[in-house]
Amino acid sequence: MPRLPFLAHCSPSVCIRVSHHGIKGPILHCTNHIMKMETPELAAAGSGSSAGKTSIQVIERMMALLDALANYSDPVSLKELSKVSGLHPSTAHRILNDMVVTRFVDRVEPGTYRLGMRLLELGNVVKSRLSVREAALDFMRALHKKTQQTVNLSVRQGDEIVYIDRAYSERSGMQVVRAIGGRAPLHLTSTGKLFLSIDDAKAIRAYATRTGLAGHNKNSITDLARFERELSLVRTRGYARDNEELELGVRCMAAGIHDDSGKLVAGLSISAPADRLQEEWLEDLVQTASSISATLGYRPAPAI
Repeated sequence: MPRLPFLAHCSPSVCIRVSHHGIKGPILHCTNHIMKMETPELAAAGSGSSAGKTSIQVIERMMALLDALANYSDPVSLKELSKVSGLHPSTAHRILNDMVVTRFVDRVEPGTYRLGMRLLELGNVVKSRLSVREAALDFMRALHKKTQQTVNLSVRQGDEIVYIDRAYSERSGMQVVRAIGGRAPLHLTSTGKLFLSIDDAKAIRAYATRTGLAGHNKNSITDLARFERELSLVRTRGYARDNEELELGVRCMAAGIHDDSGKLVAGLSISAPADRLQEEWLEDLVQTASSISATLGYRPAPAI
């Protein structure tokens, strides 16, 4: 394969476009520029599938290096990046040099690299435009398609949760009691328990005093000591349940969604008729919540 100098030989006007427009458009622009200027055999073939395939290959190699760098908290050597990405050292070195020019990668010292500040700048732009609802919607639909049950997205507002989106169908066999925008007490819902479980003991007791832990039916937990034990289970398990505590005949399970700072920002729950809730859905639920969190930039701390 001929040498592809990637961004290093882009004209000044192209480099300015990279700075102003971010990663997607300008990289394609630059790689297309390279195809026209520096690969005669591809230029002779015109702008056909070979040129497109090679452009995509360059981008895939760049992404392989960025993914490799993301796995390390400290600067990484060229040798290690070549090994992890599967790229030849000379190819990795050439692409890394080009990404240093555009600030996607920082060269800490000769031969060592880390992710660059340009990625942080672009990430902040994306973050400012991305809501948890937008991040979750496609994942919720996929989970509903798999389980055929109602999937809820909820956030905390004061002493209540608010349902901000839902994926459901008539085939779920359960009437949706609370519409989008509806509210419910924290202590009676699976998502509410997730939020309360991260509060300290003083805050939980204050909540109990304010609300009186009022129940809706015979299954509601209205005793503080028992409720504190319930929250302890939630912390240990990493997920929460509602066993007909809000509505008779309806059971729920919930997993938390975290943002890039690690903050719990929402809960994802499956609601089903009490006799239909299946334990095997729990793994799918937790995995879906983790995928949404990853979309928001959350990276869990590595296991010790």
